[in-house]
Amino acid sequence: MRAAVCPWYGPPEVVRIEQLPAPSPSAGQVRVRVDAAAVNFPDVLLIADDYQLSVAPPFVPGSEFAGTVVECGPQTMEFTVGDRVRGTGMYGAFAEEVAVAADGVERIPDGVDMPAAAAFGVAYRTAYHALRSTARIDAGDPLIVLGAGGGVGLAAVTLGAALGAEVVAVASSAEKLAAAIEHGARHVVDHRAGELRRALRDAVPDGAAAVIDPVGGSLSEPALRSLRRGGRFVTVGFASGEIPRIPLNLVLVKGVQIVGFQFGDVDPGEYARNEGELRALSESGRVAPHIGAVYPLADTASALRRVADGRAVGKVVIDLR
Repeated sequence: MRAAVCPWYGPPEVVRIEQLPAPSPSAGQVRVRVDAAAVNFPDVLLIADDYQLSVAPPFVPGSEFAGTVVECGPQTMEFTVGDRVRGTGMYGAFAEEVAVAADGVERIPDGVDMPAAAAFGVAYRTAYHALRSTARIDAGDPLIVLGAGGGVGLAAVTLGAALGAEVVAVASSAEKLAAAIEHGARHVVDHRAGELRRALRDAVPDGAAAVIDPVGGSLSEPALRSLRRGGRFVTVGFASGEIPRIPLNLVLVKGVQIVGFQFGDVDPGEYARNEGELRALSESGRVAPHIGAVYPLADTASALRRVADGRAVGKVVIDLR
């Protein structure tokens, strides 16, 4: 089978296409023919060995996929050959086939195509759990989303709007802001057009209930200053490559909370509730990922570069069909 391989750590351009043996599922696993895989910023970090966890090269990058079950390993009863499934993992998705634990995949809802199924997992689960269990967004809450044109950012815009929040989307281009409006943003701010703090004050004069920040860098402090008293600042990642230094006097004076999002920190009961609600939103068609670019497997390095450079609008998908 063909697969994109990271032979050693480096920039996206180190990734190359190789022929590898097809995987064989062991007990409790399924072998999936991958139809589509989505690119996420942590894929770029893993390839550069800049992520919080390391994977020793050579390895196949890619953390989410959608495809069809072509073989079930011993003692695997949950699926049958022909089932359409999607799944997530640390790596391995950028290949024509993957062998994964059966409890790591789920059936794709009827009416959802393969690229959309592949693009839904990481970004939308991250955004929904962050909104529900960390930011604790309620209907009517003003919500600021930084990096609103990227994968997690646009997912947070879409899901925040679905939860009834008044979303203020902050992004860096007209194309990204247009996508945010299309997916439910009430206000949009181009942070390159002027002073961000002033623009956010105009958009949310009484302050926001929460900020979702997958970007970091110079955007974080003005967004933090835009919170109302008791608001929550949720840090999801640092796609800008810069970890901000926050003046703690702001936390003291404004009585706000700065909270880091990790899946493992979500209460198990809330986790199950969130997953059920998110699946219902997907099955109903109320929310769907915005796919801004599609690449063939041969151009995986270019797809990774698009995400690394912050040029992605929504999700970037690799189509293996």
